[in-house]
Amino acid sequence: MGKSILITGGARSGKSALAERMALSLGAAPVYVATAEAGDGEMAERIAAHRARRGPDWSLVEAPRDLEAALEGSDTGPRLVDCLTLWLSNLMAAEADWARAAERLAAMPAGQAHPVIFVTNEVGSGIVPDNALARRFRDAAGRVNQIVAERADEVYLCVAGQALKVKPPHAP
Repeated sequence: MGKSILITGGARSGKSALAERMALSLGAAPVYVATAEAGDGEMAERIAAHRARRGPDWSLVEAPRDLEAALEGSDTGPRLVDCLTLWLSNLMAAEADWARAAERLAAMPAGQAHPVIFVTNEVGSGIVPDNALARRFRDAAGRVNQIVAERADEVYLCVAGQALKVKPPHAP
């Protein structure tokens, strides 16, 4: 049975670099499952920087919305899904049922041969947003993170490039 790990933290906390190191330690042929879309030049630069940092050892699957299909079709090595926050944003923009999608996604790794590492942003530590859309997104992101964390085997909080294990393996 597969294993799932959730890594959360703030922007620029070191989540992705930690997840990449973990994925490489979990087996050969790592697969990067990207949820970002290059909607502008700055985002394209960020995506290029991530690709350059990973190097040639990684396969790439682009899945801005259908993470279930991406995980089903890439169970050839450890997978790193980066990130759930962008995935949620994409689902909300498409007016999809993000809660149902999160429940299905969280259950998937248990039936797969290789581990999955999910990266997500911790968005609930700041101030209450001043508009309804931002509050809906913050609330939805918190719920998605809880859904995935509940089913995950391990959960880490990344702060200033340092990881704190929040949920060790086999914790209730």
